[in-house]
Amino acid sequence: MAREKLCLGVDIGASGIKLCQLRRQRDEIALEHFAQAPLPPNAVLDGNIMNPTQVREVLEGLLSGLKTKNKQVAFSVSGHSVIIRKITLPQMTTEELEESLPFEAAQFIPFDVNDVYLDGQVLTPESREQGQMDVVLVAAKKDYIRDYTDLLTEVGLEPVVCDVDAFAIETMFLTNYDTSPGNPIALVNIGASKSTLNILNGSVSAFTRDLGIGGSAFTEVIRKHMGVSFEEAEQMKLSDSGGISAGSPDQEQTDAVMSHDVLEAMENVANEISDQLNRSMEFYGATSPDPRPSHIYLGGGCASLKLLERTIINRLGIGVTVIDPFNRIGLGGHDNSTRLAAIAPAASVVVGLALRFPGDC
Repeated sequence: MAREKLCLGVDIGASGIKLCQLRRQRDEIALEHFAQAPLPPNAVLDGNIMNPTQVREVLEGLLSGLKTKNKQVAFSVSGHSVIIRKITLPQMTTEELEESLPFEAAQFIPFDVNDVYLDGQVLTPESREQGQMDVVLVAAKKDYIRDYTDLLTEVGLEPVVCDVDAFAIETMFLTNYDTSPGNPIALVNIGASKSTLNILNGSVSAFTRDLGIGGSAFTEVIRKHMGVSFEEAEQMKLSDSGGISAGSPDQEQTDAVMSHDVLEAMENVANEISDQLNRSMEFYGATSPDPRPSHIYLGGGCASLKLLERTIINRLGIGVTVIDPFNRIGLGGHDNSTRLAAIAPAASVVVGLALRFPGDC
């Protein structure tokens, strides 16, 4: 365990920015610092930084209040500018894989290979076909990555690890939970504008997919039907996730004003998320020799939304557990431990990033 200090995790999402610093002592991991702040609407869209000035100002504000000297950061990307493909190749050495990756990638990605950063990770040294191996191929557009690295550098940080949201969640999960080969589970992260699905078979990622719908769809239907601001709609949404305690005046007020039309519209969003998950898992089941996932672990800002959890259970006939990214990470006497427990599922990506080391691959 004698390795370098863990990276500072930086998660720049559509709705806000989160920072996380962990420390490793012997075989234990504990939280040192955590901070988050919302972003103005449309500052980040589909993973693209649309307004660098606004994003930089929010990030600088978070860093100024964070008591860490660590400047080496791990960040992650997702969206249409990132392509993930599981491919099967003839068995080869690591050096041979690096050399052949541009040629192999050209067959699977819709971008010019000269315009992307490429990486390949061997999933299994031997696939079910003798003489072949399974590889996950990741391609990200260079200008897209440059937007992030330039922004981080401008605020005095040193980007040393670039991850993908789906794999950051996987890192978080494997640190906090046990898995068993032959019993696939689904990691689902409900982001603001999109969601990610990562199916794990044991500790190996077997299938990933981005879903073009996220938690902001709930907020938007509330805002539209109730004629309230985005912030008010967000608060109403959180009333179903434990953000407001049951039986409190705020909860009673929210229940009173939530009309049948609003609840029905929210149910429609939950149905759409559930149906997209179901179609993706059906595709996995039809194209993989492994069984469908037996359980869903749900993360992201809307993971604690009771309506969503019930809908997934009812429509997919599958168990759901809300992820706790601090399940095996000590909070100790952290000043915000109570608050962190309430928002923990939304920290799934940033905790995964904070578990990375400089030079990690």
